[in-house]
Amino acid sequence: MSHDDRIEELGLVLPPAARPVGLYKPAIIAGDLCMTSGHGPLHLDGSLTTGCVGRDLDQEAGYEAARQTGLAIMATLKEHLGSLSRVRRVVKLFGMVWCTDDFDQHPAVINGCSELFKQVFGDDCGVGARSAVGMNSLPLQMTVEIEGIFELND
Repeated sequence: MSHDDRIEELGLVLPPAARPVGLYKPAIIAGDLCMTSGHGPLHLDGSLTTGCVGRDLDQEAGYEAARQTGLAIMATLKEHLGSLSRVRRVVKLFGMVWCTDDFDQHPAVINGCSELFKQVFGDDCGVGARSAVGMNSLPLQMTVEIEGIFELND
């Protein structure tokens, strides 16, 4: 089953592919890798999930924001690659969580994206290396920002 078919089977709806809010490209292909710039939790209507985890939002809302960010990343991949089936595997994710100083469950929040990628790309190919860190702010007051590196099929 293709990754595009898996999206449909899971009943997932991708938001519109993100547009840059600064001077950068949403995705770059170099050799057999596609690197995505930092993405936020973009919804179908163009809005973002905003707020600080531990102050405005709880851990579960942060998890859902990371999951929505994963959908946004896949929308960019699909737009730039033509099909998600060009993705061989997730190589690396870097997840940032806007959170209070005492919040320390960054990995649990970023799992929202990681678990989504595992569902779509498979148990092995959907899980890559990862970092999850806390930030004292993020652009546009986004709850999370995630960037990724993906290996491509020939």
